[in-house]
Amino acid sequence: MVPAEGSPGGRGDAAGDGGFLLLRAPESGSVRKQGCDPFAQTQRSKLQHRRARINQQINKEMRMRAGAENLFKATSNHKVKETVALELSYVNSNLQLLKEELEELNSCVDVYQNDSESISVPMIPLGLKETKEMDLMAPLKDLICEHYGEDGISFEKEIKELMELRQAMRTPSRNEAGLELLMEYYNQLYFLDNRFFPPNKNLGVFFHWYDSLTGVPSHQRALAFEKGSVLFNIGALHTQIGARQDRTTLQGVDRAIDAFQKAAGAFNYLKENFSNAPSLDMSTASLNMLVRLMIAQVQECVFEKVTLTSAQNDFFTQLQIAQEAARVEEVYSLVHQTMTQAHVKDYVPFSWATMVHVKSEHFKALSHYYAAVALCDCPSVSEADFPEQEKAFVQFHVTMPEGPSLHLVLQDPEERRKLGKAHLKKAIMRHEEAMRIHSLCKILRKMDILQEVLSFAHKRSLSKYSEIDHEEDFFETGDAPDIHPKTNQRPEIKSPNFSQVKVTDIFHRLGPLSVFSAKNKWRPARRAHLARGENGFGLTLRGDSPVLIAGVIPGGCASEAGLKEGDYIVSVNSEDCKWSKHAEVVQLLKSVGEEGVDIGVVTLQSSDGQNVVDRRLVAMSSGGALLKNNKENSRKSLMNSKSASTLLAWSKKSKRSKSSTYSLPFTTVGDESMY
Repeated sequence: MVPAEGSPGGRGDAAGDGGFLLLRAPESGSVRKQGCDPFAQTQRSKLQHRRARINQQINKEMRMRAGAENLFKATSNHKVKETVALELSYVNSNLQLLKEELEELNSCVDVYQNDSESISVPMIPLGLKETKEMDLMAPLKDLICEHYGEDGISFEKEIKELMELRQAMRTPSRNEAGLELLMEYYNQLYFLDNRFFPPNKNLGVFFHWYDSLTGVPSHQRALAFEKGSVLFNIGALHTQIGARQDRTTLQGVDRAIDAFQKAAGAFNYLKENFSNAPSLDMSTASLNMLVRLMIAQVQECVFEKVTLTSAQNDFFTQLQIAQEAARVEEVYSLVHQTMTQAHVKDYVPFSWATMVHVKSEHFKALSHYYAAVALCDCPSVSEADFPEQEKAFVQFHVTMPEGPSLHLVLQDPEERRKLGKAHLKKAIMRHEEAMRIHSLCKILRKMDILQEVLSFAHKRSLSKYSEIDHEEDFFETGDAPDIHPKTNQRPEIKSPNFSQVKVTDIFHRLGPLSVFSAKNKWRPARRAHLARGENGFGLTLRGDSPVLIAGVIPGGCASEAGLKEGDYIVSVNSEDCKWSKHAEVVQLLKSVGEEGVDIGVVTLQSSDGQNVVDRRLVAMSSGGALLKNNKENSRKSLMNSKSASTLLAWSKKSKRSKSSTYSLPFTTVGDESMY
């Protein structure tokens, strides 16, 4: 969806439906400051610059290696071969060191975590895609002059405003204001696409963006690449906002859930609406992995929310927490499978895949720990509540536990202790496996908070095991079955709501988008002088913004002046009328004296050069009823049309058949009037 085009009146600050403030550059053209920090180099931007520098060095070493390998194959001189082999060994060593440095940079998730002293499992956020600064002044001025017949110099203020908006969105602040800034620029790209990007022609500029993980540069002429990259940054910024929340509080957990769900929605929207991405971070496989990762992090937050709001010694509550933990383990296992697939494995940082694997084992251990707590620490219920407890416990395990019936286990404290001990044994084994996997990754070993979380959970399970273990236990502890995953709050993929931030077309002065757009062609504007005759001007007007000449009386003043049916009135006595309503144009014509009036008109053309009105005579004769249903200046109709998704795609082709007629856009109409 895209925001409303706005009224033809002045453009000022406005508030969106969701209470979002429209951030607009001051009239003076000064650099925008709301929602961005263009001067302070944050830790995130330092990471991005270091990442880009390392990739340049890697590319240089790769070129050197390719040259050395070619020389090694081409030469027959033994001494040269030895020298080249030594150089290759040196280059390969440098490449390995650079790749390890890049891997460490890609795994700096601690940069985005919250500053709270509380201990919580760190989340995986994404860095933003970097982009080069662009100068759009000359290309847009040339197109305005060539396509719209306007003086490009008179639109320098608008072009500067667009460039300032783009410059600001390169460094969004890590909060709601930063998200609004990215959303505002994304919405402006809708207008930019329709104004300046014809279907079969490009603007002649390249959009340069760097991969968020590798820093590898990519460029395309297609505006869709710019749209997709901005949308990716919206999702990435949501991940950073989610990761920095203090999840030891209920409010912080709810904010984190909302942020990760919106991140999942942005990546999913990108996956479904864009294709043929030139960078790996926006490939279908990568986006699919990111959506699953965000959903897993939402599920982890849900688990934390349940632990914050639950009673400690309630049997049903502890079973619920155990099943929530099992659900988290299940989704992280799916993410780990996705990360180890062929198209993703070599791209995703090893530390990410390791952390996901660690979390999978960690939450599996927690599910067994809370099962043991439910069995050993929660008092037996009354006879009246026993059937409900038994029913819940029957659905708790994936398979039935070995030994006595569940009815007996729940009634006998000793049997409860034995089953609880089996769960704790499995919990300790999973904790130790999580710590072993964690120790295999050098980067994760440096992450103190994760090591602290794993160590604390392991010690807690060991302590509980020692507490319920009796010296006289001669039985062999059985193998506890896995816990059935279940959640009471399923994650939601929240698609971006582009209408939250209302914007006005920066190039509003060019005229209504439904007529004055890149896809439409029209004859150069011509002027006609009309003098009022006995029967008026001899023309019929219809519609709004711009007003359409619906009919011309043969032999009348309008006919003699060269006006034709289907012309759009763009000026009256040099006063711009592109956005004027029907009544406003009528009033201007009524106020004309004996000296007459100068009217400026344009005529839309179809692709074969014919006037559109010649194609639409039948439709125009069908009366006002049909026209009333066509509101050319309603952005709502544009937003909800199927063409919106076409504008977002990299390489989708128009579905219009070659034999289809050119569709003449009509305005909101009142009664047809003759003058």
